[in-house]
Amino acid sequence: MSKIVHFDWAIKNLLRHKANFDILEGFLSELLKTKVTIETLLESESNKDTREDKSNRVDLLVLTEQKEHVIIEVQASMEWDYLSRILYGTSKAVTEYIQAGQAFRHVRKIISVNIVFFDLGHGEDYVYHGTTEFRGTHQHDILRLGENEKKAYALANTPSDIFPEYYLIKVNQFNERIKDKFDEWVYFLKTERIQPDFSAQGVKSAAKKLDVLTLDAAARQAYERYEYDSHYEASMHESHYGRGKLDGLTEGKAEGKAEGLAEGKAEGLAEGEAKGKTEGKTEKAVEVAKKLRELGAPLSMITESTGLTAEEIEALH
Repeated sequence: MSKIVHFDWAIKNLLRHKANFDILEGFLSELLKTKVTIETLLESESNKDTREDKSNRVDLLVLTEQKEHVIIEVQASMEWDYLSRILYGTSKAVTEYIQAGQAFRHVRKIISVNIVFFDLGHGEDYVYHGTTEFRGTHQHDILRLGENEKKAYALANTPSDIFPEYYLIKVNQFNERIKDKFDEWVYFLKTERIQPDFSAQGVKSAAKKLDVLTLDAAARQAYERYEYDSHYEASMHESHYGRGKLDGLTEGKAEGKAEGLAEGKAEGLAEGEAKGKTEGKTEKAVEVAKKLRELGAPLSMITESTGLTAEEIEALH
């Protein structure tokens, strides 16, 4: 099997082109269990003029033939407030894509698909689906639409057909055992590989179009830069959160079982910061410098990132 590009990079680059919509259509069709046809790309993270532009936070927003807006977001690094980011993205899509003077019934249905590579929340599954439901507090019945409301919302039966719905795909929690067609996609997301016998919609096209070896020279160079940046960011993360700090956080969690989780985390974090500053700073700087040298980073970048002198870096083996 050949190596496939990371989905995060693909969605910001290759999948924005209409010729590759069949890959996204296949992915969404298998996830939503219904045929999805993409009419157009509305916006994406790469549409931003600058890194500081906060007008658009989602990786990709598409309009389907069914007139639904689908947000697709890929997040590799931990964000403790990621659920709020999901809420922000859907809320912004709701308000930005209704024209001035239109009745509220023209607000489009939003489907938020979030692919995360960290442990978001606490749960044993790897695919979660959330909808809005109104349930009676006395009769415990689910609120449905009346006849006039059904005329206003042509394809809706309940409020959940109108309100945004959410999918959380926790890639790292997938055990790589294929149980259905969508699992083939999750396998690809986790391993960056597609097995020859996979048959999910769009997956064969992904294997062909997203193969690293089939990229033209410019695209391959851009992808290699993306991979380098990913390694660099990981090294920087380790340099900022050194071994002592992490050890302290672990100790704090253990104490928190007896004295309170919040207190334990705070205490462990404080101890770790002190320990990391006094004992682990130089050791971690050397470790990061070695990694950056292996990745071929310029000497000036290594000195700036680690605080080590050029002579100290040159002396590393």
